[in-house]
Amino acid sequence: MATGTANGRDFNIVLLEGIHATALETLAAAGHTRVSSHARSLAGDELIAALAEADLVGIRSRTQLTAEVLAQLPRLAAIGCFCIGTNQVDLAAAAQRGIPVFNAPFSNTRSVAELVLAEIVMLMRGIPEKNALLHRGGWMKSAANAWEVRGKTLGIIGYGHIGTQIGVLAEQLGMNVVFHDIEAKLPLGNARQLGSLEALLAAADVVSLHVPETPATRDMMGAAQFAAMKPGSFLINASRGTVVDIDALAAALERKQLLGAAIDVFPVEPKGNDDPFVTPLLRFENVILTPHIGGSTAEAQANIGREVAAKLARYGDNGSTATAVNFPQVTLPEPAGQCRILHIHHNVPGMLARINERFSAAGINIVAQYLQTTPDIGYVVIDADADASRVAFDELKAIEGTIRCRIVC
Repeated sequence: MATGTANGRDFNIVLLEGIHATALETLAAAGHTRVSSHARSLAGDELIAALAEADLVGIRSRTQLTAEVLAQLPRLAAIGCFCIGTNQVDLAAAAQRGIPVFNAPFSNTRSVAELVLAEIVMLMRGIPEKNALLHRGGWMKSAANAWEVRGKTLGIIGYGHIGTQIGVLAEQLGMNVVFHDIEAKLPLGNARQLGSLEALLAAADVVSLHVPETPATRDMMGAAQFAAMKPGSFLINASRGTVVDIDALAAALERKQLLGAAIDVFPVEPKGNDDPFVTPLLRFENVILTPHIGGSTAEAQANIGREVAAKLARYGDNGSTATAVNFPQVTLPEPAGQCRILHIHHNVPGMLARINERFSAAGINIVAQYLQTTPDIGYVVIDADADASRVAFDELKAIEGTIRCRIVC
């Protein structure tokens, strides 16, 4: 069933989970003032009620926008994930409803890299265990199992934006950096790409994970991988909780195959600050546990607020979908005519011809036209004379295969 609106810029925007004030400032600067904010995540009927009249929505990592939820939000035109991950959104269901999803893949890169660098130093000096003992009134002044990081080898699994920055920072401390990635990557500094995960695990004194959550990365660090790591090495995971088999990690720590770990993400995380946190790692004093705060700095949250809000505003104001994670990507100039028509449709043969036939039959002058597709979705942007906008809108909505149509004037 095709949906659409001719009121292209008067958006009702809902932000959940305490999104940074820079998002509000960015939206206001773009002329969007119908914005409501909620300090926490919502679920169930409460979520549906809050988003019932929303055109654009902003969330972080806790709010779950499933296919069932999206089916109850016919007005929803775009989603902004004010974070790196988008696993909390059913991306395929959103695309099938003509809803692009935006995120902030780079804004917290530095914050995560700094946390990992600090954890490398803390682990290699045995600080977590010594700190815990002193809090109990004990004292352990010893150089046993305490090393400088200079000259040690850092193994980075996933050499993307965060992995590369960690490698550069680690080299400044004198570390040797090796990395493994499923793609051939240009190394920065003196980093070296190794041909297999096994080679990296055998070489590294510290292994740091920076991979996305995919079927291929689920439990990629399990019993076999921990057994392949250097005895007395360390693991850091600031990527996704499903990447590490926590029980296998606990077993490796128990037998001292690993001398410590730093874990920021978990397979199951509390839904809020008042919920209990449960993990087999609680009993290990040589493990740094942090509550998914790799990107939780004032600077990162401010940058994320600006970045994602700007993407939502650009899509709302002129239809640009650059960097959308589930949608045809179109970077658009300002409208060449006086009115812009956005047509989202199923990617089937002959759709563009049918669209152009409607314009021709109605005698509508097309000033400019843009098209991008994915295997499932087509996105046509048409700049036309303003006086033809209503007939164009009605004609396009009537085309079989139309998912959504909107006018920006």
